[in-house]
Amino acid sequence: MQKILMADDNNKAKEFAAAGAEKAGGFLKEFKEFALKGNVMDMAIGVIIGGAFQDIVTALTENFINPIIGCIGGTEVKGRIPLPVEGQYINYGAFLTAVINFIIMAFVLFLLMKGVHSIMELGKKKEAEAAETPPEPTKEEVLLTEIRDLLAEQAKKS
Repeated sequence: MQKILMADDNNKAKEFAAAGAEKAGGFLKEFKEFALKGNVMDMAIGVIIGGAFQDIVTALTENFINPIIGCIGGTEVKGRIPLPVEGQYINYGAFLTAVINFIIMAFVLFLLMKGVHSIMELGKKKEAEAAETPPEPTKEEVLLTEIRDLLAEQAKKS
């Protein structure tokens, strides 16, 4: 009798383990579908490219734009204002650099989005033009139209 109970418990344990593995497999499958969706992958690529592009914009700002501003305005962009507390400064130059970086990034993203929208509009115009032109009638449709017109003329005559 004890062997029967142990066998029954083993079967229940196996069923429970199988159900858990099935749920875990479903979860992993669902996660895989989510992670490999086009939107998630596109977003990941965009974040990586954005990080690399940020380095380019920072280098441009610090090495080209800030020196030009310094020459024109007669001030150093990397300026600091000392505070009454010893060793503390307000780094307004770093703030100005961050603002310039933001403006450049926003402008480039604006241009990219404008380009993407114009490309998408071209595709929509082609689809609209294709939808506007009705297909040529088949030979059967032409014959049926002629028969209909002849029947309508005969009905008018009678």
